[in-house]
Amino acid sequence: MNPAAKITAFTAALAASFGAAYGIGAVTDPGAGTTEPSSRTESAAPHSEGSRTGPPAGGLQISEGGYTLDLRTPRVKADRRSELRFAVLDRSGGPVTDFQREHDREMHLILASRDLATYRHLHPTRAADGTWSTPVELPAAGDYRVFADFTPADRNAVDLTLGADLAVSGTHKEAELPKPAPTTEVDGYTVSLNGTLRPGVPEHLTFTVRKDGRPVTDLQPYLGAYGHLVALRAGDLAYLHVHPDGEPGDGSTEAGPEVAFTATAPGSAAYRLFLDFKHDGTVRTAAFTVPSRAGADTPRPATPSDGHDDSTTDGGHGH
Repeated sequence: MNPAAKITAFTAALAASFGAAYGIGAVTDPGAGTTEPSSRTESAAPHSEGSRTGPPAGGLQISEGGYTLDLRTPRVKADRRSELRFAVLDRSGGPVTDFQREHDREMHLILASRDLATYRHLHPTRAADGTWSTPVELPAAGDYRVFADFTPADRNAVDLTLGADLAVSGTHKEAELPKPAPTTEVDGYTVSLNGTLRPGVPEHLTFTVRKDGRPVTDLQPYLGAYGHLVALRAGDLAYLHVHPDGEPGDGSTEAGPEVAFTATAPGSAAYRLFLDFKHDGTVRTAAFTVPSRAGADTPRPATPSDGHDDSTTDGGHGH
């Protein structure tokens, strides 16, 4: 190849490289514009533990099915009350103003820190123009993920979970993922977990709620069930839809002490499970770390050498 041809080939390759890099940045940058919502998605770094199998996880994309999460408050300050604002945009870029009610709400908003030490389950209010808003106060700085769980009013629409990154400014100190344990304590309640997760296989998860050593048999309905469960995959924070087994008033589901769910993990990884339950008029959150792998066993009791108390998990609600 002559020198001129070599220069031409090098220039073309360099232009292609820069073009690809720009395209990736435009796709993954949560601060990018929303003039073309149908083509805007986000990628998440995969978790390194094991392979991916089973149903697709939610929350990894900012756009899906013609809908886009437009996070209008991309940054807040740690330990300070702020207003988080967002909208769901349709294919034309206009805000969606009509939603189905799922689990008693039009919108479920989940906030979680990347290290899964902080968790919030919020129910924002929607203005007439389609703008959703909710007050938030996050205790620690770092990278967070915002999940909008909703179903559009379109009769053919399915439940969607869209995700976007939220930056919380301040002094950041990342926490380690708590070790798996079958019990946790929250506000004087002891919650036990029986069950595990396996990739691609529906598994039953049963939580038992006790207070002062006695089974709680008068749980109150919360979001149409005696408990609400969110599972997030460590690493990329993939959002796992979990469905309750039974509902209040169906003639067979009791108000505790057990609350049961069925879940299918999309891959081998560690998951953080957040169980919301309501008793004596207050919603509380019990958190567990559960590994998902082929042939996984039920988590064994934690030993004193674990050095971990699950009750330190920071959970919160917007109720």
